[in-house]
Amino acid sequence: MPSGAAIRKLLPNLLVCHTCCMQSGSGIPDLENAIAELKAVYTNKNPRSAARHQQARSVMPGGNTRTTLFFDPFPLVFSSATGATLTSIDGDDYTDFLSDFTAGLYGHSHPEILKTIHATVDAGLTLGGSNDHEAELAHELCRRFPSIDLVRFTNSGTEANLMALGAARAGTGRRSIIVFRGAYHGGVLAFSNGDSPTNAPYDFHIAEYNDTAGARDLIRALGDSLAAVLVEPMLGSGGCIPADREFLQILRAETERVGALLIFDEVMTSRLSFGGMQQRNNIEPDLTTLGKYLGGGMTFGAFGGREEIMQRFDPSRAGAWAHPGTFNNNVLTMAAGLAGLQRVLTEDALHELNERGDRLRQSLTSVFERSGAPLRVTGLGSMLTIHPLTGVVRSRADLERSRERVRELLFFHLLADGFWLARRTMVALSLSITDDDCDGLVASARRFVDRYGDILV
Repeated sequence: MPSGAAIRKLLPNLLVCHTCCMQSGSGIPDLENAIAELKAVYTNKNPRSAARHQQARSVMPGGNTRTTLFFDPFPLVFSSATGATLTSIDGDDYTDFLSDFTAGLYGHSHPEILKTIHATVDAGLTLGGSNDHEAELAHELCRRFPSIDLVRFTNSGTEANLMALGAARAGTGRRSIIVFRGAYHGGVLAFSNGDSPTNAPYDFHIAEYNDTAGARDLIRALGDSLAAVLVEPMLGSGGCIPADREFLQILRAETERVGALLIFDEVMTSRLSFGGMQQRNNIEPDLTTLGKYLGGGMTFGAFGGREEIMQRFDPSRAGAWAHPGTFNNNVLTMAAGLAGLQRVLTEDALHELNERGDRLRQSLTSVFERSGAPLRVTGLGSMLTIHPLTGVVRSRADLERSRERVRELLFFHLLADGFWLARRTMVALSLSITDDDCDGLVASARRFVDRYGDILV
């Protein structure tokens, strides 16, 4: 097999041949051929990633331990990162437009956070007791999010949602939980296509997202058996589909009416304003779950809410609800999360990031509309997803019109141009992304519709 360096020298010629083939009049290949050609370029460009994947298959199912990172023919493997640049083990740089599925909001190796991590490591890691950072980080979260009077930490957003559901069931004495198709609340709380065989065994009732009347009717039908409604104020992994404000208002009103709790999963959406989507919509849930970037790039989760609910976790109270967890207050996460919130993620910085994301979404939409390409961009602020379809997108059901092979073609095209985003064409900006980076992504999207327009319809 040729070396990575030799293949990189040949790559421009491969791309030229590919472009000529695409522009050869009656010789224009169909969609499947176009995908195959881009995959061949990808395979030839990344022999070390391919070899590493084969080695990993001997010890991990599918050579993978995080489903979202897998794609055919093999995942790209990274060796280092700085700012908004990822470097693969094959020696190529990619502009990171995914920021680890929203967890990497600060970019890679932000100097303020890195300085804090080094100092924390030097002072000792597994302290096995309370530390000097956790109460300060808790204070920052309570200050930012309107619904959180008290908060407790976990190791992930999955854990945070499990604990919030546990609190709702214990507090109400009820068992039924309403969730929404297309939602993702963690590895054992996934509803992209209905219930999942590996989900936690709760009594789930799955409703349609943004179906206001349907949600109202289901809440009323379940009545005094309903413990909680768990909802993302914008579907994240489910396609960056924002909730209608009226839909969220109905959830708030109807859960109060039947005595159930409303839980906002803001693990992803907390980045969309200083106080999350609950602040944007001026709706306060009973409980809020958090995760991702709020740990400064370390493993992190949190759940919090009304004082009368959260006080039940106070160990000094008789009959307190237990919430153990060896790494709940791990010192590295507590210190890095606090540094990020106090010294980096100001309200102005977050506002600027979300404005940049809005401009990017509008620019991509303009490219697709002017070309007539059947592509739609959904999202808010610094989160967006490109969908291979036309028409309104308000729920997971609308995404059933998607042409997933077009999505695959777009993914490999952007990858060939040096842009890293999710295989499902989701984008999440970091603070390191610049306007020039966004212009580069828009230019690549324009090349995509110019090159492949005839086979997208």
